Amino acid sequence: MNEQEYVLKDPECFNLKDIFTCGQCFRWQCDEENEYIGVVGENVIKIKKDGNDYVLKSKGKEDLKELTINYFDLERDYKKIQNTLSKIDENMEKSIKYGQGIRILNQDLWETIISFIISANNNIPRIQKIIQRLSENFGKEIVFENNKYYTFPTPEELKDVTVEDYRKLGAGFRDIRLYETVHMILDKKVNLEEMQNNSNTLEVREQLLTLSGVGPKVADCILLFSTLKRFEVFPIDVWVRRVMNELYIKNEDETKVNKKEIEKLAHAKFGNLAGIAQQYL
Repeated sequence: MNEQEYVLKDPECFNLKDIFTCGQCFRWQCDEENEYIGVVGENVIKIKKDGNDYVLKSKGKEDLKELTINYFDLERDYKKIQNTLSKIDENMEKSIKYGQGIRILNQDLWETIISFIISANNNIPRIQKIIQRLSENFGKEIVFENNKYYTFPTPEELKDVTVEDYRKLGAGFRDIRLYETVHMILDKKVNLEEMQNNSNTLEVREQLLTLSGVGPKVADCILLFSTLKRFEVFPIDVWVRRVMNELYIKNEDETKVNKKEIEKLAHAKFGNLAGIAQQYL
């Protein structure tokens, strides 16, 4: 593993806080100097704003420039996306101004699946701690600037992990779901490579729903936030239901707003950019 440095020059539609705190990822931490440090694949990356630029340092196996461009989806024209969505209505225009620096990351599919199974009925600090403990116990260690970091464990690295082991990590009721999903992947009941290469979103979604612990909302998060990159999906949780009701549906009893009603409205208004619109909202 080698250490590298790369300067990202004045990128458009790019803000670290917007990207890392919008709920799409769980392995980035901000220190007292406003540097974000995270593990991407087998690489530790530190990134800090410097004027209009961003300075990245890493230790890992991949070329840092290529990794940065791919992971942050920098070849996609987010300015064009924002211009398209802003024309829809005033709500979208205001939302984009607030979260203009959001970019949806290209996260490893396997890591995204396990992370969002852990996220079910959970809060972000607790999700982060469980994933950190999972990586510390079963991933590979990388020493970077005198600190220890850990890669996210592969299915093979988790093959001997028991339900009780997951429970000790604090996974709670998700312990059996994690165990079963790991073994479904190891037993090739679900093939991640085939899923990655399948352009039919409905088929991929049905495959994801066969995994233990993956319900409709978790499946949609995996579709949107991983390298599957299906921008047409619109994950719905209590916060999304609330904002869609307040801005568009306006039902006096929010609990009576059902998911199908929200999905129909989202796809009618935002089309194949519904997932990105959801993040801004």
